[in-house]
Amino acid sequence: MNSKTFFIVFLLLLGIFSSCGSSKPGKTAASVEEAESIIAKERKKKGRIAKKQKRAAEKHYWSLQSKEAKKSIKRNRRRHKREKRGSIRP
Repeated sequence: MNSKTFFIVFLLLLGIFSSCGSSKPGKTAASVEEAESIIAKERKKKGRIAKKQKRAAEKHYWSLQSKEAKKSIKRNRRRHKREKRGSIRP
């Protein structure tokens, strides 16, 4: 067996045993409750990341708007709030 063949076989075996999920018992959940808690933690983490990205996108959007547009939106929000309460000014 020459060195090239030995190297190929070594890499093949290394790839097989390192990617095997059963060789890593710490990564798999032992019960359904543990698996559900792990999934819930991952969902919560993804939710936080999504919320952070949404805030950043909104901040970027408003940084692109003109001062007049920002004032107009602010006035419209106040007007709609007053209309909702029922105290409409003439």
